[in-house]
Amino acid sequence: MTKFVFAYHGGKMPETEEEGAKLMAAWGAWMEKHAKDFFDQGNPVGMSKTVTADGVLENGGSNPISGYGLVDAADMDAAIAIAKGCPILDGGSIEVAEAINM
Repeated sequence: MTKFVFAYHGGKMPETEEEGAKLMAAWGAWMEKHAKDFFDQGNPVGMSKTVTADGVLENGGSNPISGYGLVDAADMDAAIAIAKGCPILDGGSIEVAEAINM
């Protein structure tokens, strides 16, 4: 199996408690469906800072990450198939990147 990083971008913040419960249920169902694939289900993240040779930018970057997950999959196509069912796709996106063994 190959390791893949799911970097979540965007997504909608629920406006009501009911919407929040519905969103959490959708995430829970997706994670449960793919529990065998995730070796780290990840978490949401706070505002990022970009570190460069010139200093630190506190703007969250050009496309701020909103969370992450770590997946084992046979190949990129299999990882993408897992990502396609993610609730973040309602208003957000997922970058899927293979973690290269060194």
